[in-house]
Amino acid sequence: MKLAESGIWASFYPDSASFIQATKKILTGKLAGIIRSFYQYSDNLLGANNNLKLAYMSKIKNQYQEICRQLSETAQACQRSPDAIKILAISKTRSVEEILQAYEAGCHCFGESYIKEAIPKISALEQKHLEWHFVGPIQSNKTQYIAKYFQWVHSVDRKKAAKRINDQRPANLPLINVCIQVNVSGEASKSGVSLHELAALADYITTLPRLKLRGLMALPQKTSDNKEQRQAFHGLYQAMEELNLKGLALDTLSMGMSNDWPAAVMEGATIIRIGTGLFGPRNL
Repeated sequence: MKLAESGIWASFYPDSASFIQATKKILTGKLAGIIRSFYQYSDNLLGANNNLKLAYMSKIKNQYQEICRQLSETAQACQRSPDAIKILAISKTRSVEEILQAYEAGCHCFGESYIKEAIPKISALEQKHLEWHFVGPIQSNKTQYIAKYFQWVHSVDRKKAAKRINDQRPANLPLINVCIQVNVSGEASKSGVSLHELAALADYITTLPRLKLRGLMALPQKTSDNKEQRQAFHGLYQAMEELNLKGLALDTLSMGMSNDWPAAVMEGATIIRIGTGLFGPRNL
């Protein structure tokens, strides 16, 4: 006997075909409900992610405005013009979208340390005409890319690196701006030329026709003591003054980061390098 012809089912389904059709309808309805629930959940999840993303991007804008406000106060406190101090956003490990948010907030100068990561970002943002600074250690096999893609390099600390960048700078590009990295704290683990070797390196760089020596850069030993911070930065300021007394015309001190830039500004910084203070904790 057919299932649909026996018992209570016979009053609802006169034959097996009707029973099967009804069963399919029920299952199809349940499946549709499951699919609708899935899409609703997905939409809610995407909405939440978008809200978080918008909040983060808004935070970059707010942080930049706050840094500008603090910079203005600090500069005025030491009788300096805020316009004489450039904010360099350290964008290594940051996405193109994050850089765009900083750009839209008013930042136009960005610092990179890793060539492989930097080139796609520089290319993607070419139409924005941003100013790109190389701030990382210089490897000999990377100098051609520094010479081609960057307007500034902050970390020259030996003649070989300077010579390679000079020789590889494309003829159709302006001179590349150079800062000599100085090891003001004398730390063995830090890159940078020593203070007693600084003058010789500076003189050599001035002979290279495709480089424009602008100033000095330093990464002093980390400390939370404001007096010690200022002492290290003052040492770099004095070093630049001594070079200028010998006939150079340096105008740039790249010093101070997220945790110590106010002390650097007090001691004459013209470029402060801000990463986590602008973008938040770095993506490793």
